[in-house]
Amino acid sequence: MQGRRSFLRGCGAALATCAAPTLTWADVGAPVLLAAARDRDDRFTLYGINRQLDICFRIPLPGRGHAAAAHPARPEAVAFARRPGTFALVIDCSAGVVRQRLDAPPGRHFYGHGAYIDDGAVLVTTENAFDTGKGQLGLWDTTAGYRRIGEIASGGIGPHEIVRLPGTQTLAVANGGIRTHPDRAREKLNLATMRPNLTYVNDGQLVAQVTLPRDLRQASIRHLSARADGAVAMAMQWQGPDDQVVPLLGIHRAGQAIDLRSADDTLQRRLDGYAGSVAWSGDGTRVAITSPRGGVAHIFGDDPAPTVLARSDVCGVAAFAGDFAFTDGLGGMLTPVGLRRMAVAWDNHLVPIV
Repeated sequence: MQGRRSFLRGCGAALATCAAPTLTWADVGAPVLLAAARDRDDRFTLYGINRQLDICFRIPLPGRGHAAAAHPARPEAVAFARRPGTFALVIDCSAGVVRQRLDAPPGRHFYGHGAYIDDGAVLVTTENAFDTGKGQLGLWDTTAGYRRIGEIASGGIGPHEIVRLPGTQTLAVANGGIRTHPDRAREKLNLATMRPNLTYVNDGQLVAQVTLPRDLRQASIRHLSARADGAVAMAMQWQGPDDQVVPLLGIHRAGQAIDLRSADDTLQRRLDGYAGSVAWSGDGTRVAITSPRGGVAHIFGDDPAPTVLARSDVCGVAAFAGDFAFTDGLGGMLTPVGLRRMAVAWDNHLVPIV
């Protein structure tokens, strides 16, 4: 496959034409978070939220959303359907309209996440080649109407979330290890042999990969958050025996083994084997995982024991100022600014706009 840099050099004229957007996120109310929700009338919507917890915009979606990718410069986002969705929507947040639909190629489905690289010139999507079970990363040229320009291997099975390491063009990929097929709904087809990993990709090449200890091979790595210094926090979902208590948070730094974090058994059991989202705090000193099943979030800092936040159906978490923002399925949004309740059911994720 032609490398990203080679491709971008070959379309320099297109890049020059699109390099100076006339609008920025400030022009739509300076939102700092994106979140999908189900409204009271059962309509699905993408919201933009600012630092005062005001709604900057709300844009209807045709179905349940999972997560979104925020363009780094212009007020544009790609909203992904809940897996195994086969479409994503390019949304003009200034006009409040869907500009384009991205369809997964034949034999593929999206996993609900994506990330921008090259200053927003390329969107990268996580995908399942479901006939082979191999994970793929789709590449879309945003300067040419989100034209698909290629794909690369994700380095594993079931790539879920993908994040760009700040200040670099390196992508971290959570290969969850679980094989699925859309004809089998959300059935997990390979639990006995799954082997999740965290893979790093740069310029179309796999540059590093780490795996969990063998006794944790059924801890599916699903969601990621990258700190300014490149440390990657990952949230896991346990697919093994229900009576086994395992860590659900790992932190990885380049050249090191995965640093596993866990509470004592009593607190860890409250997570019910499921971490739904993960985020570093805004100041980078703490990391939080959420469990909607357990109605609890664990926040780890220097102390080995976490701070525990109890909130029913809590799942979304993102950096907010120097701290965190949390959302739950009952309409709550909790930040240092305070608690705001809305007549919505927030979906799984909060997406920071950076």
